[in-house]
Amino acid sequence: MTALREVAVVGAGAAGLHAAEALRRSGYDGRLTLIGAEPEPPYDRPPLSKHLLGGQWQPDRLALRGPEALDELRLDLRLGVRAERLDRRERTVRLSDGRRVRCEAVVVATGVRPRRLPGADAPRPGAHVLRTLADALALREELRPGTRLLVVGGGLLGAEAAATAVGLGAEVTWLTSTATPLAAVLGTETAALLAGLHREHGVRLHRGVATGLLERLGRAAGVRLADGTELTADAVLMAVGSEPATEWLAGSGVPLDDGVVCDAYCAAGPGVWAAGDAASWPDPRTGRHRRLEQRTNATEQAMHAARNLLAGPDGARQAYRPVPYLWTDQYGLRVQVFGRPGGAERFEVVDGSLEEHRFAAVCVRDGLVTGAVGIASAKALRGLRAQVAAHGPWPPEPAGAPGSGPA
Repeated sequence: MTALREVAVVGAGAAGLHAAEALRRSGYDGRLTLIGAEPEPPYDRPPLSKHLLGGQWQPDRLALRGPEALDELRLDLRLGVRAERLDRRERTVRLSDGRRVRCEAVVVATGVRPRRLPGADAPRPGAHVLRTLADALALREELRPGTRLLVVGGGLLGAEAAATAVGLGAEVTWLTSTATPLAAVLGTETAALLAGLHREHGVRLHRGVATGLLERLGRAAGVRLADGTELTADAVLMAVGSEPATEWLAGSGVPLDDGVVCDAYCAAGPGVWAAGDAASWPDPRTGRHRRLEQRTNATEQAMHAARNLLAGPDGARQAYRPVPYLWTDQYGLRVQVFGRPGGAERFEVVDGSLEEHRFAAVCVRDGLVTGAVGIASAKALRGLRAQVAAHGPWPPEPAGAPGSGPA
């Protein structure tokens, strides 16, 4: 283990907290600074679009750790301040309050920021994004029976918010750019099932591309589409993707290209590591750099980066080789996904059926397993995880068959 005495973790979300915890568990006993731009202690983001937005949970239930657990980490906790510059030569992080934090090593866990529609950079009433606790509470204030909500964006965030809002009695229109939203994430079959559920619950699906907000009396009043169509609403949720929050690293020498460019060990250069939504590292399967905006990845990658940080350049570092996993809750169903079902040429149900909304299925491309997806069939889905990790042929070769390994 290296003899580090000052480590800073920039970003106080799930990735930042788990990095700090992993450092302490692995024996690091020096100064540990955790920097967060939001005023709240570390909290969980997935419930924002579901339990918190729907009113079933209050903000205090989102906390990832209680005060006593945070105290045990012996953190120099800096909340409500942003990191503005990393000076690698001086080994400092400059904060928005003018102070500087000394650090021999830094873990970048600043996550992402939501994109907005063209011309919507300035805040205005009725126009919302959904990334922070404050965002979710602001949108929740608007959702009443009869409120016309326009959700722009065909990803998981937009889908979850639409499902939550229609459950509150809002009149929801979901604007997506594809015929089957979520197909790239969940696979065509599962995405079509969910799209059908949205329609059954009263969500109006509209296909088109938004080019900007409509305004009326200084308030967002809908969006204008590329074909000239105007969709009006009382409130607009812009769920049009995100971008890495890495602007504070400009000029630092840390390589940036759709995130912090890391090696296989989550290192971005001497003394700099990254984890979570902002980290880009080489996919062991393809060799191409990628980011994963997934809650499980934030936890796993943060712990991995922390352990490699302490191992040092000559230590027993291990390459990060995750099996991507995500879940989404919509209309009382939990959809779970391993790997990448999108673009599969073959979708084979191995347990249950789509019709009964209970199934586990394997997704195959070029004869190889690329993903698995399921609803209410956890045991069968867990059995497929190993197939996804192995990226092997489907159906699996029998044990002892030629090419299947030693007998």
